[in-house]
Amino acid sequence: MKKVINVILGVCALALLFICWRSIADTQEFDAEVSAREDVVKARLMEIRSAEEAWKLQNEGVYCDNWDALIDFVKNGKLPIVKKQGVLSDEQMDKGLTEASAAAIVNSGDEKAIKENGLENFRRDTVWVSLIDSLYNYEGFVADSMRYIPFSQGDTFEIIAVPNTTRSGSIIQVMECNAPDSSFLKGMGKAGKRLIYNRQEDADAKGAYAGLKIGDAGNNWNNNAGNWE
Repeated sequence: MKKVINVILGVCALALLFICWRSIADTQEFDAEVSAREDVVKARLMEIRSAEEAWKLQNEGVYCDNWDALIDFVKNGKLPIVKKQGVLSDEQMDKGLTEASAAAIVNSGDEKAIKENGLENFRRDTVWVSLIDSLYNYEGFVADSMRYIPFSQGDTFEIIAVPNTTRSGSIIQVMECNAPDSSFLKGMGKAGKRLIYNRQEDADAKGAYAGLKIGDAGNNWNNNAGNWE
């Protein structure tokens, strides 16, 4: 009888060990899945940031708040690339020459001025190249998918582009693109729902955003940094 009891106790101990191990393994697997999802969303947000910053350079310093327009820009837009030949010497810069003024002299075609300033071998030529080939030339990129939050079953990123007044009174253009936890953590079961709730509670307590985002449409302009950076 004693042997039987010992065997039963041994089996129970093994079962408890297995349950503890499985619980730890499940937690590790869950945390790994959350981290993997976050990495994918962060990568998508950085793709959006690149598109927005390129848009701003070509649209009078404002950002885009329309997905159709931004995606069309990514597909069909161009980027200016400056091809450089020659550099300004310390002596030329001491005389007041800058990249812009030197390029203006060369582009004027005034041979006398070019020679007097020693710019015979100085060139700055702008060529336009495909935006999508320059910024997104890697396997797996699909411009039409930029608007969708990964793992969200169809939810779209919110993009905000507005003018903002700084403390000094100047006006700057700001943008924000965000993805709430409740979108990219969908489908992770009860543990996922609990994590979303806990993150929301924590964010509310800190006055922060419950999710991942780039930029800030409020008064905390951050040069389009991600809230994880």
